[in-house]
Amino acid sequence: MFTGIITDLGRVREIHRVADAADQRILIDTQYDTGSIALGASIACAGPCLTVVETGPNWFAVEVSGETLERTTIGRWQTGERINLERALCVGDELGGHLVSGHIDGVGELLSRREEGKSVRMEIGAPGELMKFIAEKGSISIDGVSLTVNEVSAGSFGVNIIPHTLTATTLGELTPGGAVNLEIDLLARYVARLKEDI
Repeated sequence: MFTGIITDLGRVREIHRVADAADQRILIDTQYDTGSIALGASIACAGPCLTVVETGPNWFAVEVSGETLERTTIGRWQTGERINLERALCVGDELGGHLVSGHIDGVGELLSRREEGKSVRMEIGAPGELMKFIAEKGSISIDGVSLTVNEVSAGSFGVNIIPHTLTATTLGELTPGGAVNLEIDLLARYVARLKEDI
């Protein structure tokens, strides 16, 4: 479980195809103390929760299934690309954003961005089946970043990115047409499921 508060900007060091499989092994540079990362630990990498399979000085490796490569932006990653990182919550950690599982619901697209004072307003296009879960003033995770939804239209929603988030995450580098991992709010998912059973 995560909070959507990014604690490091990693960088893709190497991407290797796993022999005889559609999977990939990816090495990620990090500022984390990798000596404190246990094998099997979960780290949210641009949103998706990935399992650490090896560590070294200032890097860790993950193996990504073909399913995850198809359903997230990871299959588009290039060597040198920066990615948002967050280590899993520990009991007693501050919950600064909202509860994030690291299970991506779909890939969205930045439709537009415009400056509003020192902040940036972004309009994100989302798959139609996700729009019913996205509510004004609700929470959403974009590339692992916990954000508040400011407005909702038929096929898109708007978020406001403050200066700190622009510099502390990869959202400041996002340009129109860029793909992003979306995770809807856990509460919205469960409320929708309960309504189906009524």
